[in-house]
Amino acid sequence: MKKWLIGVLILAVLVGSAYLVWGLTARATGPEEASEASPELPVVKASSDVIADAVVVPARSVRLSLPASGVVAELLVAEGDVVEADQVLLRLDARRQEAGVVQAAAQLRRAQSRLDELVDGPRPQEIDVARAAVEAAQAQLARVQQGARPEEIAAAEAALAGAQANLLRLREGPGEAELVAARADKANAEAALQQAQAAYDRVKESADIQMRPEALALEQATNAYEAAAARLNALHEGPTAADLAGARAQVQQAQAHLDALKAPARAAELAAAEAEIRRAQGQLNLLEAGARTETLVAAEEDVRAAEAALEQAQVALSDMELRAPFAGTVAALDVKAGEQEVAGNPIVWLADLSEWQVETDDLTELNVVRVREGSPVTVTVDALPGVTLTGEVLRIRAIGENKMGDITYTVIIGLKEDDPRLRWNLTASVVIAPE
Repeated sequence: MKKWLIGVLILAVLVGSAYLVWGLTARATGPEEASEASPELPVVKASSDVIADAVVVPARSVRLSLPASGVVAELLVAEGDVVEADQVLLRLDARRQEAGVVQAAAQLRRAQSRLDELVDGPRPQEIDVARAAVEAAQAQLARVQQGARPEEIAAAEAALAGAQANLLRLREGPGEAELVAARADKANAEAALQQAQAAYDRVKESADIQMRPEALALEQATNAYEAAAARLNALHEGPTAADLAGARAQVQQAQAHLDALKAPARAAELAAAEAEIRRAQGQLNLLEAGARTETLVAAEEDVRAAEAALEQAQVALSDMELRAPFAGTVAALDVKAGEQEVAGNPIVWLADLSEWQVETDDLTELNVVRVREGSPVTVTVDALPGVTLTGEVLRIRAIGENKMGDITYTVIIGLKEDDPRLRWNLTASVVIAPE
């Protein structure tokens, strides 16, 4: 805007000077002489072009910030580096987020396994087990209804007879034949003991007497004699009260078992057997029917919730990285490894330096109305004297800004030519041909 004002002022000074010279000449020579001596001056018309100050900027640039806060663990680029689209520029410490992804993945697998189990239904082996339980319950009911079999009653009667005979024998005491046999056993054991003692006495002075077979034979003969003597004494003394009580208890137990076999089935036993059949049959019916619709729906919702939790954990992990949204050059890097960074704080300025634009915010409200998108533009760069570039208006920002009392608008100009010497923020002048 300043250059445009300077141009207008210079033009006004030139026009004023011309009229001043013409007036002085006319007064010196008179009206007629002035008319004859001085030629008619051409009319000077002010230029209709829109002139404005501008700067050179990349066609594409962005200030990047992290979506999450954290400590910078890795800084993978430096200022001036050329990067590819989606390349990782830096990473935050993400150990907690990585653990969250592992946990969410495990929860998803668990939920999916539960759903698969419900959809597949019971295995054939589980059906077979349930059917076997029904058959076993039915067999138990049949046994209760039929009562004991003849062979079971016969076995119970034989057990009762044996218990009674044992009790009778204890009460009567040992017979003469049993006493004779016991006395004979004691005598034989005593003779064997004497023989073993004699053999031991012959070698008892040996240093290894405890290791010799005579010592072992004497010990065995002594034990056999003591056992035979104790048995003979027990026969003489007769059964103890404890022996008689134990024998009577065996008789009572055998009698109760026989009575239970012969007694008809009780109502409680029948009811219990029938209830067991119903329980087993119900379990089989549940297995064969499969999972309820409500259970399947709940399991599916659990899977969806687990999938959402995993996605959320993965997003949280990806937020620990800053990636390039497009290929370009790292123009500025305001971060260091180990620093604590806050989410939303711009730390990397990325730009595509392969294409340049010119940007001006110097058009007043009086000038912007004469400019249209596509209007031709001539650009001169202050740092490149003698170089003129052409372009066209790409877009005009819709809203104006108040700058020192003037409402000005920003205009973006695309260049049709390039110059390798162009740099970011080089000052320039633009001349826009009005529509």
